[in-house]
Amino acid sequence: MRELAGKTAFVTGGASGIGLALGRAFVRAGMNVMFADIETDALTLAVKSLHGVGRDVRGIGCDVTDPASVEQAANASFAAFGKVHVVCNNAGVGGGSGIDDISLETWRWVLDVNLMGVLHGIRSFLPHLRAHGEGGHIVNTASMAGMNSGLGFSPYSASKFAVVNMSEGLAMQVAPLGIGVTVLCPGFVRTRIWQSSRNRPRRYGATPAPGPASQAGKLAATLAERGRSGLDPSDVAAQVLAAIRNNELYVFTHCGADWRAELADRFTAILAAMDEAAAR
Repeated sequence: MRELAGKTAFVTGGASGIGLALGRAFVRAGMNVMFADIETDALTLAVKSLHGVGRDVRGIGCDVTDPASVEQAANASFAAFGKVHVVCNNAGVGGGSGIDDISLETWRWVLDVNLMGVLHGIRSFLPHLRAHGEGGHIVNTASMAGMNSGLGFSPYSASKFAVVNMSEGLAMQVAPLGIGVTVLCPGFVRTRIWQSSRNRPRRYGATPAPGPASQAGKLAATLAERGRSGLDPSDVAAQVLAAIRNNELYVFTHCGADWRAELADRFTAILAAMDEAAAR
């Protein structure tokens, strides 16, 4: 999609962080934007901050773990703008549950938001993108944790690995329809993902308080520390806009030696195992 002006974008997790930065970038590109978020007070402030900046900006409360809620948000977008062209399945949470404390509730919560939330967005918007026939683009937010296993055994990494795979498969199937797909794999960005539990619904139980020595505790501390000094969300949004315009599948916001080395080690081990299988 080279031309974005006059078109409409839908962004989940739009009240803060990368989602808000994406919405701002879309507005400045001349797009209408529907922000969706479970955190309604922050959502109201986000929408107000962009009134008068560009085209029409609106917000709707949305719980991405609930397919009916996502469907309702999609229908509200169609009613408000007629057509939606860019869909950003961006809402995400960071949750730790290592081998020291395998919390089923935390696994369900993280997978429901990070994985099923993406699926619900695709399910609600893809038929619309196909029907209007004007092409479009789907952006799914994963993570560098979806490309390597450096965070260990965690629902966060598992969910992000799945989002990468879903995006790769989806891209192949929708390309003939004129619909592009981008999977966003950020490293450490200045967001509040380490405070995700503020929006954890009660149905997933109380938020565990991991000890500082546990893997979950170390993950939370790392996210907090690195996040404060991480990339600005606006820089991430600029990379996503370029990827949409150039129809690029992958966006890696960081290219440091550590990230590359971890990927190289993983791929080397995989290829070695395949060579061994071939030799047998």
